[in-house]
Amino acid sequence: MKQDEKSPPDPLSTQPLPTKPLEVTLYTRPGCHLCDEAKSQMAPLLAEFGARLREVNIDADPELRELYNLDVPVIFLADRKIAKHRLDPAQFRRQLAEARQRSAQRD
Repeated sequence: MKQDEKSPPDPLSTQPLPTKPLEVTLYTRPGCHLCDEAKSQMAPLLAEFGARLREVNIDADPELRELYNLDVPVIFLADRKIAKHRLDPAQFRRQLAEARQRSAQRD
């Protein structure tokens, strides 16, 4: 290679590293219409941000049932409670975007 020639860029070095998928936890119970509503509102946003949904039936755990009995749905983004009773889709989108940005900055 001549002195003034540059080596081709390494395509791997220019690619951003994949960030860890965001995890959303929905504390729910069977027959909860507000939970079903929240889940359907979250679905397109979860897909948009590549987030994973983990559903937890509070009735299967006495401690969770005592903690969240009258509050379902309760929604956590990672380890932070972000909503209960009803989901505001615009706010949820902002929270996902902010969490994605924080995650990318740490990587």
